[in-house]
Amino acid sequence: MAKVIGVRFKNLGKVYYFDPENHEIKIGDHVIVETARGVECGEVAMPNREIADDHIVQPLRPIIRVATDADMDKLAENCRREIDAFSICQKKIAAHGLEMKLVDVEYTFDNSKILFYFTADGRVDFRELVKDLAGVFRTRIELRQIGVRDEAKMLGGLGLCGRPFCCSQFLAGFQPVSIKMAKEQGLSLNPVKISGTCGRLMCCLKYEQEAYQDLQRNTPPQGSYVSTPEGKGIVVGVGLLTGVLQVHLDSASPEAAPISCKVSTVKVLHGPVARTRQKPKPKKEDAQADQESKES
Repeated sequence: MAKVIGVRFKNLGKVYYFDPENHEIKIGDHVIVETARGVECGEVAMPNREIADDHIVQPLRPIIRVATDADMDKLAENCRREIDAFSICQKKIAAHGLEMKLVDVEYTFDNSKILFYFTADGRVDFRELVKDLAGVFRTRIELRQIGVRDEAKMLGGLGLCGRPFCCSQFLAGFQPVSIKMAKEQGLSLNPVKISGTCGRLMCCLKYEQEAYQDLQRNTPPQGSYVSTPEGKGIVVGVGLLTGVLQVHLDSASPEAAPISCKVSTVKVLHGPVARTRQKPKPKKEDAQADQESKES
């Protein structure tokens, strides 16, 4: 077991483990640490905690120090410089006539590098732009092309539900989302209704999928032949979230409305059958027994 703290360098970014060096650090505190990018100032997302060694990516680096007032002033100054750098880079992009959209600018804490994040439809030859920016800022320049989902996470906004983007609120990473999830959740396959502001399938389809799969395992699918307290019939409607089935009874007329039944009161007699409301064909042995009974 090792004592660690979790440090995050961006809002809702990945949490990295560091050795607290005998400091008792609370959530929300800032610490200065050394990373692969250089010296950085991060926010503590997980206080002192002991975790198993196999959960740690070695080597476990110690923190340099708890952030001081001077460190926080420098962090604020970097934020102001990022605004100016963003404006300058936009003008340089326009001057070079590049088909790219600048999304964000980030200074490393020690000012050893400036990172420019952008989106583009394809590959962009930005070598001349890098040289131009390096001549202006006199430091290392790095341009990173990101996807539209990353752009939405960085910029934030409101989704179709009227709430802030999930990715900018609590999702630490992106998971693959497929159209099959929308089908299994009974959603409209209209791209406008199942796509987020970024133009990709909504992230909420993924983290709600396990709940729908669990409900489907315990709910008869549409077309199943079931037994209810009021008689046997075919399931013509399924409410996964409410746990209510719409069943058309065999004893009812074709024009009669289906009855509503709780899943817990229904017993499945046969899997999905044709929508003709016919009972499933009897087995060969049952048919033969019926014939012998008639002949006798």
